[in-house]
Amino acid sequence: MTVAAYRNLALATIGFTVTFWAWNLIAPLGNVFRAGLHLTHFQVSVLVAVPVLVGSLGRVPVGALTDRYGARVMFPLISALTIVPVLLLIPAKHSYPAMLGVGFLLGLGGTTFAIGIPLVNAWFPPRKRGLALGVFGMGMGGVALSGYLTPRIHRYDENMPYLAVAVVLALFAFLGALMITDHPDRPVPQTSLARRLGQAGRLKVTWELAALYAIGFGGIVAFGVYLPTYLQTWYHLDAADAGTKAAGFALVTVVFRPIGGWCSDRVHPAVVTAWALGAVALLAIVQAFDPRLNPTGTVDFLVMAAGLGAASGSVFALVSRVTPQERVGSVTGIVGAAGGLGGFLPPLVMGAIYSSKGTYSLGFMLLSDLALAGCVYAFGRMRTAGARTAAEA
Repeated sequence: MTVAAYRNLALATIGFTVTFWAWNLIAPLGNVFRAGLHLTHFQVSVLVAVPVLVGSLGRVPVGALTDRYGARVMFPLISALTIVPVLLLIPAKHSYPAMLGVGFLLGLGGTTFAIGIPLVNAWFPPRKRGLALGVFGMGMGGVALSGYLTPRIHRYDENMPYLAVAVVLALFAFLGALMITDHPDRPVPQTSLARRLGQAGRLKVTWELAALYAIGFGGIVAFGVYLPTYLQTWYHLDAADAGTKAAGFALVTVVFRPIGGWCSDRVHPAVVTAWALGAVALLAIVQAFDPRLNPTGTVDFLVMAAGLGAASGSVFALVSRVTPQERVGSVTGIVGAAGGLGGFLPPLVMGAIYSSKGTYSLGFMLLSDLALAGCVYAFGRMRTAGARTAAEA
């Protein structure tokens, strides 16, 4: 492997981490906004979910644009543009409609996933892509970073988290513009954006992968944005303690994502996905019975985090195995969008269920059903995905 491959992997992971911190700036302060703006639990759920929705849908065009223009252009550009909504949070934080509008723009930070995957995929050979993509996926630790640092920085000054993130984004945009390089043999598509997305969308495997990723990564995003609210509401933790525990959850997902990719270099990625989602299904049932937080609930969440992290890594190892190189960005955009959308709905559902029923148990049972369905489908269908994609092409 060349030095350039590892340099680009490191830069992509750093950029992913930084932009994910920006993407998740609102969630750790959800209860602060609820108290200050006199919001209902459902309104808070909408507020923290809006950036997730926009960041998810935005991955589709950003992934296709990355196929065309490369990560060297797209990574610094998106990082620099994300500074605008981050700074707009300062004047917007006293108005719920303004927060929703800025949250919409903040979703831009969540699109960098669709930039990093084709960059890393191009620099690493197939036998090492699972681990490399898993390492890149550790950038979702930006959610953990936000959960831990944002409320603590906010204690000292309510504007400081936004200023700090804006500075970090600017530094990375400058560094990325200088040091990120696309692979010299990267195929550059000449067809239109709409045509490339259409070609990716016509592959059945794109939507199969999207469904699996919606469960795995969607579960990570959902817990990342809603777990602090859940812990404060149900277990009566303060914002800092809830943020710390949510950061611990996110950290475990970060660690297990490359483990899932590493396992997928040795065992079929579909098998790894099935085992990981099966564990999540079982433990979601346990949490539905509202165990005590210490130790049962804590252990339960951490093992669920491991399963979701491993599944996220293994699904993208499967993407790299079954997708032609020139379509990786477009397919990644669609699959990544599905993962983010998988994280958009659960906070809304959990908030609505708690508002109407006063419990979260039904939400965890729904998670268990989805994870079990993904487990069965991955094991039963996705082991032959490569052959079926070749036949489609």
